[in-house]
Amino acid sequence: MKDLNGKNIVMGLQHTFVMFGATILVPLITGLDVGVTLFAAGIGTLLFHIVTKFQVPVFLGSSFAFIPGIIAVATAQGGSLPEALGGIAVAGIMYIIVAIIFKYVGSDIIHKILPPHVTGPMIVLIGLILAPVAIQNSNGTFAPHIVDIIGTNGCWGVALFTFTVAVFVKIYFAKVGKKFISMLPVLLALIFGYIFAMILGIVNFTPIEEAAWFGLPKFSLPVFSTRSLSIIVPIAIVTIVEHFGDVLAIGNVTGNDFIKKPGIHRTLIGDGLATTLSALIGGPANTTYSENTGAVALTGVYNPVIMRIAAVFAILLSFIPKFTSIISTIPGPVIGGISVLLFGMISSIGIKNMVDHKVNFSDPKILMISAAMLVLGLGGAKFAVGNFQLSGLGLAAIVGILLNLILNFGEMKKS
Repeated sequence: MKDLNGKNIVMGLQHTFVMFGATILVPLITGLDVGVTLFAAGIGTLLFHIVTKFQVPVFLGSSFAFIPGIIAVATAQGGSLPEALGGIAVAGIMYIIVAIIFKYVGSDIIHKILPPHVTGPMIVLIGLILAPVAIQNSNGTFAPHIVDIIGTNGCWGVALFTFTVAVFVKIYFAKVGKKFISMLPVLLALIFGYIFAMILGIVNFTPIEEAAWFGLPKFSLPVFSTRSLSIIVPIAIVTIVEHFGDVLAIGNVTGNDFIKKPGIHRTLIGDGLATTLSALIGGPANTTYSENTGAVALTGVYNPVIMRIAAVFAILLSFIPKFTSIISTIPGPVIGGISVLLFGMISSIGIKNMVDHKVNFSDPKILMISAAMLVLGLGGAKFAVGNFQLSGLGLAAIVGILLNLILNFGEMKKS
């Protein structure tokens, strides 16, 4: 209880807002409930801390990696968001299975199965597959009533304004030494984009007026199908790799080896349980992401209790429909403007990952692996056997892993 002092409570609230922008963007893009998302992030974070013996300073937010799968399942013929949630729930279970394996086998095997020339193209594909969604939001495709008011060019103007705010916040404030503000480009871009949209008269305030001040989030149950499992579960391959990187990063910042203590198997189990629980109540997959590491590095406050306080704030906010309804009224072009930046950054991070690991594209085997993954991931290829179907990112991931194992079998056997 000694950690529950005024300073830590303020730091917890501050951490909530750092995580806030990225966390709410996933439900805004996919159509999931904002209140459930905040509740799931808070509960998932507390569950993660219990599993990891309260040692790792992490706040779990919404995973962007699963957005392509959610959209693919939800927009397919006969598909729905509950069906997509079924795939996410099983993906979380996959985390737990992999965690148990690593507890006894060792984590080094993942680097052989998933080297940077396989994981890099996966991350690149996440951003590129989402690119059309960013454009359709920006030009008003998903909001014809807004197009009727300000036209397609007006929608692009709102998107460009929001994009510009995010870029300005990220670059200018980092340059002048205001690093904390520079960590809020998504949140501030959404706020100023929303204000600009209000000035233009394209914000519908009816949901805010009708919302109660206090109430339960709109919880929902998942639906399980082979289609959802085949499209969404393979994405867990990417997020498991990201999890390793995130845990290493937060360990480097705090000076602790969380891979060994409490153990990567515990952090992965915590992440998996949080993801499955979120999907079971109608929320997106959870993840340990870089915003958390950046906030910890900036503030220099490594006490995990800060993240638990932030989790409590997220839970409390989820029970205020008036607040979550404000978020739900953010116009599509505003979301589109920030999506252009975020989705492009995801792909850029994939490229950076390969550059940092000095991936040698002069090697024809590496070149063929990435070439096959990019074309299959973006070209609309599908592999179906009965009700089981692989497509998009899932298909690219499986093909990339198999090609790498086949083409580099000799080298792996020697090592």
